[in-house]
Amino acid sequence: MNKDWILQKKETRRSFANATWVPLRASRDEKQGTAKVTEIGYVSEVFACGTVAFPPEHREVAEKLGWSAIGIGHSAKPYAYEDGYYSAIDQYQLNDKEPIGVELVFEHHQPVVGGRLWILNPDLIVALGLIKEGNNWVRPEEDFVVVAREVLDSEGSHRLIEIKREFLIDYLAARNLALRLSYYQQRVENVAKLEGTEYASLASHEEQRDGGRFELLIRSLNDVYGGSWAMFRTWRTDVDEEEDAPVMGPEDNENTEYESSRGHRGGYPGVRVEGEFWRDEWIEHQGRSVRVRGDDEQNLPSFIVETDGARMPSRDLDSEDIGRWLWFRNSVVTELLGHRGFSIEWYTAETGGIYSTSGYKAHFGINASDLVTVYAYDVARLKAWEQHVWAAHNVVPEGKVSEELLSAQVRSKVAPTHAVEVLLFECMRMLEGGFRQKFNASLFTHDIDDAASMQVISRFASKDRASLLKLAKELIRVFSDRLNVGELRKLSTHTEKEKLGSNKLLQDILAQKVGVDEARKVFGVIVGAYDMRVGDAHPTGSKIADALKLAEIDENKSFLRQGEQLIEGFGYAIWTTGKLLFGEEKQSQ
Repeated sequence: MNKDWILQKKETRRSFANATWVPLRASRDEKQGTAKVTEIGYVSEVFACGTVAFPPEHREVAEKLGWSAIGIGHSAKPYAYEDGYYSAIDQYQLNDKEPIGVELVFEHHQPVVGGRLWILNPDLIVALGLIKEGNNWVRPEEDFVVVAREVLDSEGSHRLIEIKREFLIDYLAARNLALRLSYYQQRVENVAKLEGTEYASLASHEEQRDGGRFELLIRSLNDVYGGSWAMFRTWRTDVDEEEDAPVMGPEDNENTEYESSRGHRGGYPGVRVEGEFWRDEWIEHQGRSVRVRGDDEQNLPSFIVETDGARMPSRDLDSEDIGRWLWFRNSVVTELLGHRGFSIEWYTAETGGIYSTSGYKAHFGINASDLVTVYAYDVARLKAWEQHVWAAHNVVPEGKVSEELLSAQVRSKVAPTHAVEVLLFECMRMLEGGFRQKFNASLFTHDIDDAASMQVISRFASKDRASLLKLAKELIRVFSDRLNVGELRKLSTHTEKEKLGSNKLLQDILAQKVGVDEARKVFGVIVGAYDMRVGDAHPTGSKIADALKLAEIDENKSFLRQGEQLIEGFGYAIWTTGKLLFGEEKQSQ
Protein backbone atom coordinates (compact mmCIF):
# COMPACT_ATOMS: atom_id res chain seq x y z
CA MET A 1 0.00 0.00 0.00
CA ASN A 2 1.08 3.64 -0.23
CA LYS A 3 0.51 7.11 1.20
CA ASP A 4 -2.28 8.01 -1.26
CA TRP A 5 -4.11 4.84 -0.32
CA ILE A 6 -4.03 5.49 3.43
CA LEU A 7 -4.90 9.21 3.12
CA GLN A 8 -7.92 8.47 0.84
CA LYS A 9 -7.78 11.89 -0.81
CA LYS A 10 -9.18 10.71 -4.15
CA GLU A 11 -11.94 8.75 -2.45
CA THR A 12 -13.07 11.56 -0.16
CA ARG A 13 -13.47 13.93 -3.13
CA ARG A 14 -16.14 11.62 -4.56
CA SER A 15 -19.69 11.87 -3.30
CA PHE A 16 -22.62 9.53 -3.73
CA ALA A 17 -24.78 12.48 -4.79
CA ASN A 18 -23.09 12.18 -8.19
CA ALA A 19 -22.54 8.42 -8.25
CA THR A 20 -24.40 5.85 -10.33
CA TRP A 21 -24.87 3.51 -7.34
CA VAL A 22 -25.87 4.61 -3.85
CA PRO A 23 -25.43 2.32 -0.83
CA LEU A 24 -28.56 1.93 1.27
CA ARG A 25 -26.75 -0.15 3.88
CA ALA A 26 -23.20 -1.49 3.95
CA SER A 27 -20.82 -3.32 6.26
CA ARG A 28 -17.86 -4.52 4.26
CA ASP A 29 -14.49 -5.57 5.65
CA GLU A 30 -12.05 -6.65 2.97
CA LYS A 31 -8.70 -8.07 4.05
CA GLN A 32 -5.61 -8.83 2.01
CA GLY A 33 -3.39 -11.77 2.82
CA THR A 34 -3.51 -14.08 5.82
CA ALA A 35 -1.88 -11.93 8.51
CA LYS A 36 -3.91 -11.39 11.69
CA VAL A 37 -4.96 -7.93 12.87
CA THR A 38 -2.18 -7.98 15.48
CA GLU A 39 0.55 -9.00 13.03
CA ILE A 40 2.82 -7.17 10.62
CA GLY A 41 1.52 -7.43 7.05
CA TYR A 42 -2.14 -7.07 7.99
CA VAL A 43 -4.05 -4.92 5.43
CA SER A 44 -7.77 -4.20 5.57
CA GLU A 45 -10.35 -1.83 4.17
CA VAL A 46 -13.71 -1.22 5.83
CA PHE A 47 -16.73 0.57 4.40
CA ALA A 48 -19.88 0.93 6.48
CA CYS A 49 -22.99 2.97 5.74
CA GLY A 50 -26.42 3.58 7.16
CA THR A 51 -29.29 5.57 5.62
CA VAL A 52 -32.69 7.00 6.49
CA ALA A 53 -35.08 8.98 4.27
CA PHE A 54 -36.66 12.12 5.71
CA PRO A 55 -39.58 14.34 4.64
CA PRO A 56 -39.09 18.14 4.41
CA GLU A 57 -40.82 18.83 7.73
CA HIS A 58 -38.10 16.90 9.62
CA ARG A 59 -35.15 18.14 7.57
CA GLU A 60 -33.88 20.52 10.25
CA VAL A 61 -33.73 17.74 12.84
CA ALA A 62 -32.23 15.27 10.36
CA GLU A 63 -29.38 17.68 9.54
CA LYS A 64 -28.05 17.06 13.05
CA LEU A 65 -28.10 13.28 12.74
CA GLY A 66 -24.87 11.52 11.91
CA TRP A 67 -22.90 8.31 12.35
CA SER A 68 -24.09 7.49 15.87
CA ALA A 69 -27.79 8.02 15.00
CA ILE A 70 -28.19 6.62 11.49
CA GLY A 71 -24.91 4.79 10.77
CA ILE A 72 -24.45 1.05 10.61
CA GLY A 73 -25.00 0.82 14.35
CA HIS A 74 -28.69 1.58 13.94
CA SER A 75 -31.04 -0.99 12.46
CA ALA A 76 -34.67 -0.96 11.42
CA LYS A 77 -36.82 -3.14 13.65
CA PRO A 78 -40.46 -3.09 14.75
CA TYR A 79 -41.31 -2.39 18.38
CA ALA A 80 -44.48 -2.88 20.40
CA TYR A 81 -44.99 -0.60 23.42
CA GLU A 82 -46.81 -1.75 26.53
CA ASP A 83 -49.48 0.93 26.08
CA GLY A 84 -50.49 -0.54 22.70
CA TYR A 85 -48.52 1.83 20.46
CA TYR A 86 -46.75 -0.04 17.66
CA SER A 87 -43.73 1.25 15.77
CA ALA A 88 -43.66 -0.38 12.31
CA ILE A 89 -40.33 -1.55 10.93
CA ASP A 90 -40.15 1.19 8.30
CA GLN A 91 -40.47 4.00 10.89
CA TYR A 92 -37.32 5.76 12.05
CA GLN A 93 -37.79 7.19 15.54
CA LEU A 94 -35.44 9.70 17.11
CA ASN A 95 -37.50 9.66 20.30
CA ASP A 96 -40.03 7.05 21.40
CA LYS A 97 -43.32 7.20 19.49
CA GLU A 98 -42.08 10.06 17.31
CA PRO A 99 -41.40 8.72 13.79
CA ILE A 100 -39.56 11.28 11.68
CA GLY A 101 -38.07 9.20 8.87
CA VAL A 102 -38.46 6.16 6.62
CA GLU A 103 -36.19 3.12 6.63
CA LEU A 104 -35.38 1.69 3.20
CA VAL A 105 -33.52 -1.40 4.46
CA PHE A 106 -34.68 -3.62 7.33
CA GLU A 107 -32.43 -5.88 9.40
CA HIS A 108 -33.67 -9.35 10.31
CA HIS A 109 -31.56 -11.51 12.61
CA GLN A 110 -32.64 -15.08 11.92
CA PRO A 111 -33.80 -16.62 15.21
CA VAL A 112 -32.62 -20.14 16.06
CA VAL A 113 -31.15 -20.87 12.61
CA GLY A 114 -28.70 -17.98 12.84
CA GLY A 115 -27.54 -15.49 10.26
CA ARG A 116 -28.57 -11.96 9.42
CA LEU A 117 -30.60 -10.71 6.48
CA TRP A 118 -31.18 -7.22 5.18
CA ILE A 119 -34.53 -6.68 3.48
CA LEU A 120 -35.19 -3.99 0.90
CA ASN A 121 -38.32 -2.00 1.78
CA PRO A 122 -41.24 -3.78 0.02
CA ASP A 123 -42.86 -0.42 -0.73
CA LEU A 124 -39.83 0.56 -2.83
CA ILE A 125 -39.84 -2.84 -4.54
CA VAL A 126 -43.50 -2.68 -5.55
CA ALA A 127 -43.47 1.03 -6.41
CA LEU A 128 -40.58 0.56 -8.85
CA GLY A 129 -41.99 -2.74 -10.18
CA LEU A 130 -38.96 -4.83 -9.27
CA ILE A 131 -38.49 -8.59 -9.25
CA LYS A 132 -35.58 -10.46 -7.73
CA GLU A 133 -33.17 -12.52 -9.82
CA GLY A 134 -30.36 -14.01 -7.81
CA ASN A 135 -28.90 -11.16 -5.77
CA ASN A 136 -30.21 -8.50 -8.14
CA TRP A 137 -33.48 -6.58 -8.22
CA VAL A 138 -34.45 -5.92 -11.85
CA ARG A 139 -37.19 -3.86 -13.51
CA PRO A 140 -38.78 -5.91 -16.32
CA GLU A 141 -40.53 -2.86 -17.80
CA GLU A 142 -37.15 -1.33 -18.62
CA ASP A 143 -35.44 -4.23 -20.33
CA PHE A 144 -34.81 -6.03 -17.00
CA VAL A 145 -32.26 -3.39 -16.00
CA VAL A 146 -30.60 -4.06 -12.64
CA VAL A 147 -31.98 -1.46 -10.22
CA ALA A 148 -30.68 -2.72 -6.88
CA ARG A 149 -28.16 -5.39 -5.94
CA GLU A 150 -27.17 -7.24 -2.82
CA VAL A 151 -23.80 -8.60 -1.70
CA LEU A 152 -23.64 -11.45 0.82
CA ASP A 153 -20.67 -13.04 2.55
CA SER A 154 -19.74 -16.71 2.51
CA GLU A 155 -22.07 -17.37 5.44
CA GLY A 156 -25.08 -15.84 3.72
CA SER A 157 -25.19 -12.61 5.73
CA HIS A 158 -25.66 -9.33 3.90
CA ARG A 159 -22.75 -6.96 3.46
CA LEU A 160 -24.18 -4.44 1.01
CA ILE A 161 -27.44 -3.31 -0.57
CA GLU A 162 -27.11 -0.55 -3.14
CA ILE A 163 -29.47 1.04 -5.65
CA LYS A 164 -29.05 3.01 -8.87
CA ARG A 165 -29.44 6.68 -8.10
CA GLU A 166 -31.65 7.23 -11.15
CA PHE A 167 -34.31 4.93 -9.71
CA LEU A 168 -33.77 5.99 -6.10
CA ILE A 169 -34.50 9.67 -6.78
CA ASP A 170 -37.59 8.70 -8.79
CA TYR A 171 -38.94 6.91 -5.71
CA LEU A 172 -37.86 9.72 -3.37
CA ALA A 173 -39.63 12.27 -5.56
CA ALA A 174 -42.87 10.29 -5.45
CA ARG A 175 -42.77 10.29 -1.64
CA ASN A 176 -41.18 13.75 -1.31
CA LEU A 177 -38.27 12.39 0.70
CA ALA A 178 -34.54 13.05 0.80
CA LEU A 179 -32.10 10.28 1.72
CA ARG A 180 -29.48 10.97 4.37
CA LEU A 181 -26.37 8.81 4.33
CA SER A 182 -23.83 8.48 7.12
CA TYR A 183 -20.78 6.44 6.22
CA TYR A 184 -17.34 5.49 7.46
CA GLN A 185 -14.30 4.29 5.58
CA GLN A 186 -11.22 2.87 7.27
CA ARG A 187 -7.94 1.68 5.81
CA VAL A 188 -5.30 -0.09 7.91
CA GLU A 189 -1.83 -1.46 7.28
CA ASN A 190 0.53 -2.93 9.86
CA VAL A 191 4.19 -2.33 9.00
CA ALA A 192 7.40 -3.35 10.79
CA LYS A 193 8.48 0.30 11.12
CA LEU A 194 7.75 3.62 9.44
CA GLU A 195 11.31 4.19 8.26
CA GLY A 196 11.79 3.09 4.68
CA THR A 197 8.05 3.16 3.88
CA GLU A 198 5.89 5.80 2.21
CA TYR A 199 4.39 6.48 5.62
CA ALA A 200 7.67 7.79 7.04
CA SER A 201 6.74 11.44 6.53
CA LEU A 202 3.25 11.11 8.04
CA ALA A 203 2.10 11.97 11.53
CA SER A 204 -1.15 11.41 13.37
CA HIS A 205 -3.60 14.24 12.72
CA GLU A 206 -7.26 15.10 12.28
CA GLU A 207 -8.76 17.41 9.66
CA GLN A 208 -12.04 18.54 8.13
CA ARG A 209 -12.03 17.52 4.48
CA ASP A 210 -14.54 17.37 1.59
CA GLY A 211 -17.52 17.84 3.87
CA GLY A 212 -16.39 15.16 6.30
CA ARG A 213 -13.80 14.38 8.94
CA PHE A 214 -10.54 12.54 8.30
CA GLU A 215 -8.24 11.18 10.99
CA LEU A 216 -4.85 9.56 10.59
CA LEU A 217 -3.65 7.44 13.52
CA ILE A 218 -0.10 6.08 13.70
CA ARG A 219 0.45 3.88 16.76
CA SER A 220 2.62 0.97 17.75
CA LEU A 221 0.81 -2.37 17.70
CA ASN A 222 1.82 -2.81 21.31
CA ASP A 223 -0.05 0.38 22.29
CA VAL A 224 -3.16 -0.77 20.41
CA TYR A 225 -3.33 -4.42 21.48
CA GLY A 226 -1.03 -4.59 24.48
CA GLY A 227 -1.49 -3.21 28.00
CA SER A 228 -2.50 -4.30 31.48
CA TRP A 229 -5.41 -6.54 32.28
CA ALA A 230 -7.34 -7.50 35.43
CA MET A 231 -9.62 -10.44 36.23
CA PHE A 232 -12.04 -10.82 39.14
CA ARG A 233 -13.83 -14.09 39.96
CA THR A 234 -16.52 -14.63 42.64
CA TRP A 235 -18.54 -17.69 43.60
CA ARG A 236 -21.11 -19.04 46.10
CA THR A 237 -20.23 -21.38 48.98
CA ASP A 238 -23.66 -22.15 50.49
CA VAL A 239 -24.99 -24.62 47.93
CA ASP A 240 -25.15 -28.30 48.85
CA GLU A 241 -24.46 -29.95 45.54
CA GLU A 242 -25.71 -33.31 46.88
CA GLU A 243 -29.27 -32.03 47.35
CA ASP A 244 -31.78 -33.04 44.72
CA ALA A 245 -33.27 -29.55 44.49
CA PRO A 246 -30.83 -27.04 46.00
CA VAL A 247 -32.03 -23.50 46.70
CA MET A 248 -29.70 -20.51 47.06
CA GLY A 249 -30.47 -17.90 49.67
CA PRO A 250 -29.71 -14.19 49.46
CA GLU A 251 -26.13 -13.32 48.65
CA ASP A 252 -23.93 -11.89 51.44
CA ASN A 253 -20.30 -11.82 52.53
CA GLU A 254 -20.68 -15.07 54.48
CA ASN A 255 -21.68 -17.25 51.51
CA THR A 256 -19.38 -15.87 48.81
CA GLU A 257 -15.67 -15.99 48.09
CA TYR A 258 -13.58 -14.30 45.41
CA GLU A 259 -10.17 -14.08 43.80
CA SER A 260 -8.49 -11.55 41.51
CA SER A 261 -5.41 -11.38 39.32
CA ARG A 262 -3.59 -8.77 37.24
CA GLY A 263 -1.14 -8.90 34.39
CA HIS A 264 0.32 -7.20 31.34
CA ARG A 265 0.04 -8.24 27.72
CA GLY A 266 2.65 -7.15 25.20
CA GLY A 267 5.06 -8.40 22.58
CA TYR A 268 3.35 -6.96 19.49
CA PRO A 269 6.11 -5.62 17.24
CA GLY A 270 5.26 -3.20 14.43
CA VAL A 271 3.30 -0.05 13.71
CA ARG A 272 -0.39 0.32 12.84
CA VAL A 273 -1.13 3.02 10.23
CA GLU A 274 -4.84 3.79 10.13
CA GLY A 275 -6.81 6.28 8.03
CA GLU A 276 -10.47 6.94 8.91
CA PHE A 277 -13.08 9.09 7.20
CA TRP A 278 -16.62 9.96 8.31
CA ARG A 279 -19.15 11.89 6.27
CA ASP A 280 -22.89 12.64 6.21
CA GLU A 281 -24.49 13.30 2.85
CA TRP A 282 -27.89 13.98 1.28
CA ILE A 283 -29.35 12.42 -1.86
CA GLU A 284 -31.95 14.85 -3.18
CA HIS A 285 -34.69 14.11 -5.68
CA GLN A 286 -35.31 16.34 -8.69
CA GLY A 287 -39.04 16.77 -8.30
CA ARG A 288 -39.91 14.31 -11.04
CA SER A 289 -41.09 10.70 -10.76
CA VAL A 290 -41.64 9.11 -14.16
CA ARG A 291 -41.79 5.51 -12.95
CA VAL A 292 -43.65 5.69 -9.65
CA ARG A 293 -45.88 8.75 -10.03
CA GLY A 294 -46.15 8.66 -13.82
CA ASP A 295 -44.78 12.15 -14.51
CA ASP A 296 -44.22 13.06 -18.14
CA GLU A 297 -40.99 11.71 -19.60
CA GLN A 298 -38.73 14.53 -20.83
CA ASN A 299 -36.15 12.38 -22.60
CA LEU A 300 -38.19 11.36 -25.64
CA PRO A 301 -37.02 11.10 -29.27
CA SER A 302 -38.49 12.67 -32.39
CA PHE A 303 -39.51 10.71 -35.49
CA ILE A 304 -39.35 11.30 -39.24
CA VAL A 305 -42.91 11.76 -40.50
CA GLU A 306 -42.54 13.39 -43.92
CA THR A 307 -40.79 12.47 -47.16
CA ASP A 308 -38.59 15.57 -46.81
CA GLY A 309 -37.23 14.28 -43.50
CA ALA A 310 -39.35 16.55 -41.31
CA ARG A 311 -39.68 15.29 -37.74
CA MET A 312 -42.23 15.45 -34.97
CA PRO A 313 -41.58 15.05 -31.24
CA SER A 314 -42.83 11.82 -29.74
CA ARG A 315 -45.13 13.63 -27.30
CA ASP A 316 -46.95 15.23 -30.27
CA LEU A 317 -47.55 11.78 -31.74
CA ASP A 318 -48.93 10.33 -28.50
CA SER A 319 -52.58 10.45 -29.53
CA GLU A 320 -54.87 7.83 -31.00
CA ASP A 321 -56.17 10.45 -33.43
CA ILE A 322 -52.75 11.50 -34.72
CA GLY A 323 -53.50 9.94 -38.13
CA ARG A 324 -49.86 9.30 -39.06
CA TRP A 325 -47.67 6.27 -39.69
CA LEU A 326 -43.95 5.83 -39.22
CA TRP A 327 -41.44 3.89 -41.33
CA PHE A 328 -38.59 1.77 -39.97
CA ARG A 329 -35.88 -0.49 -41.29
CA ASN A 330 -36.98 -4.10 -40.73
CA SER A 331 -33.89 -4.64 -38.57
CA VAL A 332 -35.85 -2.98 -35.74
CA VAL A 333 -37.84 -6.19 -35.26
CA THR A 334 -34.73 -8.32 -34.77
CA GLU A 335 -33.29 -5.83 -32.30
CA LEU A 336 -36.51 -5.66 -30.29
CA LEU A 337 -36.83 -9.45 -30.18
CA GLY A 338 -33.28 -9.57 -28.88
CA HIS A 339 -34.52 -7.92 -25.69
CA ARG A 340 -35.78 -10.18 -22.96
CA GLY A 341 -39.55 -10.32 -22.63
CA PHE A 342 -40.32 -9.19 -26.20
CA SER A 343 -42.22 -11.41 -28.62
CA ILE A 344 -43.82 -11.34 -32.05
CA GLU A 345 -47.25 -12.54 -33.10
CA TRP A 346 -48.34 -12.74 -36.71
CA TYR A 347 -51.83 -11.61 -37.73
CA THR A 348 -51.68 -11.92 -41.53
CA ALA A 349 -49.02 -12.63 -44.15
CA GLU A 350 -47.55 -9.12 -43.82
CA THR A 351 -48.79 -7.82 -40.44
CA GLY A 352 -48.22 -8.71 -36.83
CA GLY A 353 -47.64 -7.33 -33.36
CA ILE A 354 -44.48 -6.73 -31.35
CA TYR A 355 -45.27 -7.30 -27.67
CA SER A 356 -43.02 -5.49 -25.21
CA THR A 357 -42.35 -5.55 -21.49
CA SER A 358 -44.23 -2.26 -21.14
CA GLY A 359 -47.47 -4.17 -21.70
CA TYR A 360 -48.19 -2.60 -25.09
CA LYS A 361 -47.99 -4.01 -28.57
CA ALA A 362 -46.95 -2.28 -31.77
CA HIS A 363 -49.13 -3.37 -34.70
CA PHE A 364 -46.80 -3.42 -37.72
CA GLY A 365 -46.98 -4.14 -41.42
CA ILE A 366 -44.28 -4.87 -44.02
CA ASN A 367 -44.56 -2.72 -47.13
CA ALA A 368 -43.39 -3.15 -50.72
CA SER A 369 -39.97 -1.69 -49.87
CA ASP A 370 -39.45 -4.23 -47.05
CA LEU A 371 -39.84 -1.45 -44.50
CA VAL A 372 -41.82 -1.87 -41.30
CA THR A 373 -44.68 0.60 -41.00
CA VAL A 374 -46.40 1.32 -37.69
CA TYR A 375 -49.18 3.68 -36.63
CA ALA A 376 -47.33 6.52 -34.87
CA TYR A 377 -49.38 6.31 -31.66
CA ASP A 378 -48.38 2.65 -31.19
CA VAL A 379 -44.74 3.76 -30.87
CA ALA A 380 -45.27 7.08 -29.09
CA ARG A 381 -47.08 5.47 -26.16
CA LEU A 382 -44.22 3.06 -25.40
CA LYS A 383 -41.66 3.51 -22.62
CA ALA A 384 -38.95 6.04 -23.43
CA TRP A 385 -36.17 3.47 -23.79
CA GLU A 386 -38.25 1.43 -26.25
CA GLN A 387 -38.97 4.53 -28.30
CA HIS A 388 -35.26 5.21 -28.60
CA VAL A 389 -34.76 1.69 -30.02
CA TRP A 390 -37.45 2.36 -32.62
CA ALA A 391 -36.05 5.83 -33.35
CA ALA A 392 -32.63 4.38 -34.20
CA HIS A 393 -34.25 2.53 -37.13
CA ASN A 394 -36.62 5.31 -38.24
CA VAL A 395 -36.34 6.28 -41.94
CA VAL A 396 -37.96 8.58 -44.47
CA PRO A 397 -41.31 7.24 -45.77
CA GLU A 398 -40.85 4.97 -48.78
CA GLY A 399 -43.02 2.31 -50.37
CA LYS A 400 -46.25 3.61 -48.81
CA VAL A 401 -47.93 2.16 -45.73
CA SER A 402 -48.19 -1.62 -45.70
CA GLU A 403 -51.29 -2.52 -47.71
CA GLU A 404 -52.46 -5.15 -45.23
CA LEU A 405 -51.86 -2.83 -42.26
CA LEU A 406 -53.79 0.00 -43.93
CA SER A 407 -56.62 -2.40 -44.71
CA ALA A 408 -56.92 -3.39 -41.05
CA GLN A 409 -56.49 0.06 -39.50
CA VAL A 410 -58.34 2.24 -42.01
CA ARG A 411 -60.90 -0.02 -43.69
CA SER A 412 -61.35 -2.35 -40.67
CA LYS A 413 -60.84 -5.30 -42.98
CA VAL A 414 -58.30 -7.96 -42.06
CA ALA A 415 -56.51 -9.49 -45.03
CA PRO A 416 -57.40 -13.20 -45.53
CA THR A 417 -53.72 -14.23 -45.58
CA HIS A 418 -51.42 -16.10 -43.26
CA ALA A 419 -47.79 -15.61 -42.33
CA VAL A 420 -45.41 -18.28 -43.60
CA GLU A 421 -44.03 -18.60 -40.07
CA VAL A 422 -47.44 -19.58 -38.72
CA LEU A 423 -48.16 -21.94 -41.60
CA LEU A 424 -44.83 -23.72 -41.05
CA PHE A 425 -45.68 -24.71 -37.48
CA GLU A 426 -49.27 -25.58 -38.37
CA CYS A 427 -47.98 -27.90 -41.11
CA MET A 428 -45.63 -29.62 -38.66
CA ARG A 429 -48.53 -30.15 -36.26
CA MET A 430 -50.70 -31.58 -39.07
CA LEU A 431 -47.97 -33.97 -40.22
CA GLU A 432 -47.37 -35.05 -36.63
CA GLY A 433 -51.08 -35.74 -36.11
CA GLY A 434 -51.44 -37.69 -39.34
CA PHE A 435 -48.35 -39.76 -38.57
CA ARG A 436 -49.66 -40.72 -35.16
CA GLN A 437 -53.09 -41.60 -36.57
CA LYS A 438 -51.80 -43.76 -39.42
CA PHE A 439 -48.74 -45.40 -37.86
CA ASN A 440 -49.64 -45.20 -34.16
CA ALA A 441 -46.18 -43.76 -33.48
CA SER A 442 -44.65 -40.43 -32.56
CA LEU A 443 -43.09 -38.53 -35.44
CA PHE A 444 -40.99 -36.36 -33.13
CA THR A 445 -38.86 -37.29 -30.14
CA HIS A 446 -39.94 -34.24 -28.16
CA ASP A 447 -42.38 -31.36 -28.30
CA ILE A 448 -41.54 -27.66 -28.76
CA ASP A 449 -43.17 -24.37 -27.89
CA ASP A 450 -44.35 -23.05 -31.24
CA ALA A 451 -44.64 -19.44 -30.06
CA ALA A 452 -41.14 -19.45 -28.55
CA SER A 453 -39.61 -21.09 -31.62
CA MET A 454 -41.33 -18.54 -33.86
CA GLN A 455 -39.29 -15.78 -32.20
CA VAL A 456 -36.21 -17.32 -33.81
CA ILE A 457 -37.67 -18.72 -37.00
CA SER A 458 -38.71 -15.50 -38.66
CA ARG A 459 -38.10 -13.80 -41.98
CA PHE A 460 -36.66 -10.90 -39.97
CA ALA A 461 -33.80 -13.16 -38.87
CA SER A 462 -32.49 -13.13 -42.44
CA LYS A 463 -30.37 -9.98 -42.77
CA ASP A 464 -27.46 -11.27 -44.86
CA ARG A 465 -26.05 -14.50 -46.26
CA ALA A 466 -24.71 -15.71 -42.91
CA SER A 467 -28.01 -15.09 -41.06
CA LEU A 468 -29.95 -16.75 -43.89
CA LEU A 469 -27.84 -19.88 -43.43
CA LYS A 470 -28.40 -19.66 -39.68
CA LEU A 471 -32.15 -19.51 -40.31
CA ALA A 472 -31.85 -22.74 -42.29
CA LYS A 473 -30.05 -24.25 -39.31
CA GLU A 474 -32.96 -23.29 -37.03
CA LEU A 475 -35.45 -24.86 -39.44
CA ILE A 476 -33.54 -28.13 -39.39
CA ARG A 477 -33.34 -27.94 -35.60
CA VAL A 478 -37.11 -27.68 -35.10
CA PHE A 479 -37.97 -30.30 -37.73
CA SER A 480 -35.25 -32.70 -38.90
CA ASP A 481 -33.36 -32.90 -35.62
CA ARG A 482 -36.57 -33.79 -33.78
CA LEU A 483 -37.64 -36.61 -36.12
CA ASN A 484 -37.99 -39.93 -34.32
CA VAL A 485 -35.30 -41.92 -36.12
CA GLY A 486 -36.15 -45.14 -34.25
CA GLU A 487 -39.77 -45.17 -35.39
CA LEU A 488 -38.86 -44.06 -38.91
CA ARG A 489 -36.41 -46.98 -39.29
CA LYS A 490 -39.15 -49.40 -38.32
CA LEU A 491 -41.31 -48.05 -41.17
CA SER A 492 -38.55 -47.68 -43.78
CA THR A 493 -37.97 -50.40 -46.37
CA HIS A 494 -34.67 -48.97 -47.64
CA THR A 495 -31.89 -51.56 -47.83
CA GLU A 496 -29.47 -49.22 -46.03
CA LYS A 497 -31.94 -47.73 -43.58
CA GLU A 498 -29.55 -48.21 -40.66
CA LYS A 499 -27.21 -45.69 -42.27
CA LEU A 500 -29.83 -43.13 -43.24
CA GLY A 501 -30.48 -39.91 -41.33
CA SER A 502 -33.85 -38.54 -40.29
CA ASN A 503 -34.69 -36.67 -43.51
CA LYS A 504 -33.77 -39.59 -45.77
CA LEU A 505 -35.79 -42.03 -43.67
CA LEU A 506 -38.93 -39.87 -43.89
CA GLN A 507 -38.30 -39.38 -47.59
CA ASP A 508 -38.07 -43.16 -48.04
CA ILE A 509 -41.41 -43.64 -46.26
CA LEU A 510 -42.96 -41.10 -48.64
CA ALA A 511 -41.28 -42.84 -51.62
CA GLN A 512 -43.13 -46.03 -50.72
CA LYS A 513 -46.33 -44.13 -51.45
CA VAL A 514 -45.46 -41.84 -54.39
CA GLY A 515 -42.22 -43.19 -55.83
CA VAL A 516 -38.57 -42.24 -55.40
CA ASP A 517 -38.52 -39.36 -57.91
CA GLU A 518 -41.61 -37.64 -56.54
CA ALA A 519 -40.41 -38.02 -52.96
CA ARG A 520 -37.01 -36.55 -53.91
CA LYS A 521 -38.75 -33.61 -55.52
CA VAL A 522 -40.94 -32.97 -52.48
CA PHE A 523 -37.95 -33.07 -50.12
CA GLY A 524 -35.81 -30.80 -52.29
CA VAL A 525 -36.28 -27.68 -50.16
CA ILE A 526 -35.69 -29.60 -46.92
CA VAL A 527 -32.50 -31.13 -48.30
CA GLY A 528 -31.43 -27.72 -49.59
CA ALA A 529 -32.01 -26.21 -46.12
CA TYR A 530 -30.00 -29.05 -44.58
CA ASP A 531 -27.09 -28.32 -46.90
CA MET A 532 -27.38 -24.62 -46.06
CA ARG A 533 -27.16 -25.52 -42.39
CA VAL A 534 -23.93 -27.41 -42.97
CA GLY A 535 -22.58 -24.31 -44.72
CA ASP A 536 -23.43 -22.04 -41.79
CA ALA A 537 -19.81 -22.16 -40.62
CA HIS A 538 -18.48 -21.47 -44.15
CA PRO A 539 -21.02 -19.24 -45.94
CA THR A 540 -19.22 -19.15 -49.31
CA GLY A 541 -18.47 -21.55 -52.10
CA SER A 542 -20.28 -23.45 -54.83
CA LYS A 543 -21.89 -25.90 -52.40
CA ILE A 544 -23.83 -23.07 -50.80
CA ALA A 545 -24.96 -21.84 -54.21
CA ASP A 546 -26.22 -25.35 -55.00
CA ALA A 547 -28.00 -25.54 -51.64
CA LEU A 548 -29.72 -22.20 -52.25
CA LYS A 549 -30.87 -23.36 -55.63
CA LEU A 550 -32.17 -26.65 -54.19
CA ALA A 551 -34.03 -24.68 -51.51
CA GLU A 552 -35.59 -22.59 -54.31
CA ILE A 553 -34.15 -19.30 -53.02
CA ASP A 554 -34.22 -16.35 -55.43
CA GLU A 555 -30.99 -14.51 -54.70
CA ASN A 556 -32.23 -11.45 -56.59
CA LYS A 557 -34.69 -10.75 -53.79
CA SER A 558 -33.84 -8.99 -50.53
CA PHE A 559 -32.55 -11.12 -47.68
CA LEU A 560 -35.84 -10.54 -45.87
CA ARG A 561 -37.73 -12.06 -48.80
CA GLN A 562 -35.16 -14.85 -49.16
CA GLY A 563 -35.82 -15.77 -45.53
CA GLU A 564 -39.53 -15.68 -46.21
CA GLN A 565 -39.04 -17.94 -49.26
CA LEU A 566 -37.02 -20.43 -47.24
CA ILE A 567 -39.64 -20.69 -44.49
CA GLU A 568 -42.48 -20.90 -47.02
CA GLY A 569 -40.79 -23.58 -49.12
CA PHE A 570 -39.84 -25.62 -46.04
CA GLY A 571 -43.39 -25.46 -44.72
CA TYR A 572 -44.86 -26.33 -48.11
CA ALA A 573 -42.62 -29.41 -48.34
CA ILE A 574 -43.90 -30.58 -44.95
CA TRP A 575 -47.51 -29.90 -45.97
CA THR A 576 -47.06 -31.78 -49.26
CA THR A 577 -45.53 -34.72 -47.41
CA GLY A 578 -48.57 -34.94 -45.17
CA LYS A 579 -51.00 -34.53 -48.05
CA LEU A 580 -49.36 -37.30 -50.09
CA LEU A 581 -49.03 -39.66 -47.13
CA PHE A 582 -52.41 -39.17 -45.50
CA GLY A 583 -54.59 -37.20 -47.91
CA GLU A 584 -56.39 -40.18 -49.47
CA GLU A 585 -57.14 -41.76 -46.09
CA LYS A 586 -58.79 -38.53 -44.89
CA GLN A 587 -60.86 -38.24 -48.06
CA SER A 588 -62.11 -41.83 -47.74
CA GLN A 589 -63.10 -41.38 -44.10
